[in-house]
Amino acid sequence: MPATPRPATPPPVPAPRSLADLPFAHRLEVFGGELGRDGDHESVHFDGDGFVDLDGGGSVFLECAFSSVAVEGGRYRRVRFTDVWTWQTRWVGTDLAETQWTDCEAGAGLLAGVELYGARLRRVIFHRCKFDSVNLRAAELRDVAFVDCLLRDVDFGGARLGGVSFPGTTLERVRFDNVTVDRADLSGAAALGIASGLDGLRGATISGIQLLELAPALADLAGLRVADA
Repeated sequence: MPATPRPATPPPVPAPRSLADLPFAHRLEVFGGELGRDGDHESVHFDGDGFVDLDGGGSVFLECAFSSVAVEGGRYRRVRFTDVWTWQTRWVGTDLAETQWTDCEAGAGLLAGVELYGARLRRVIFHRCKFDSVNLRAAELRDVAFVDCLLRDVDFGGARLGGVSFPGTTLERVRFDNVTVDRADLSGAAALGIASGLDGLRGATISGIQLLELAPALADLAGLRVADA
């Protein structure tokens, strides 16, 4: 009888990089001015800037760095971030719907009340970031890692999760309704607080301990009644 194939082990997540580690660090020029629609930003360092209620929709950020930047409110729909590095950057109440993130890295950041509906994230790593009430419905995440993060009241409803992992990350009241899963790995999560959509995680990998923790919810999902002896 052929052996059951084991799930593929996710590749190790690279350690966080500093600004000086970036291959394009020597080309960065400090930003001066305001963000506007359809802007083209290449090799720019946003350092300590604050942007409040701006419309930067349709802009492109290529090989850019954000250090201690605060973005409050504003609309940045369909913005493209490619090879972008952020550190201690705060996004609060910001509309980032339908944005594209490719080969990006975020460290020690905050996303609170952020709209990422329909966003596309590919090869993105979040290190020690906090997500609070973030809307990722209908988003597409491929090869995305949440490392030592906190995800609270995050909604992945209808999202496509391919090669997504959560090592060391705490999930609180996270929703996975109607997600599509391909190689999602939850086994390394520090806590697995799933508010809804457990049935949508078919095909995801969890640990044995997590299986025991989820047993009551799984029994309820299957319509089983558990009677104590």
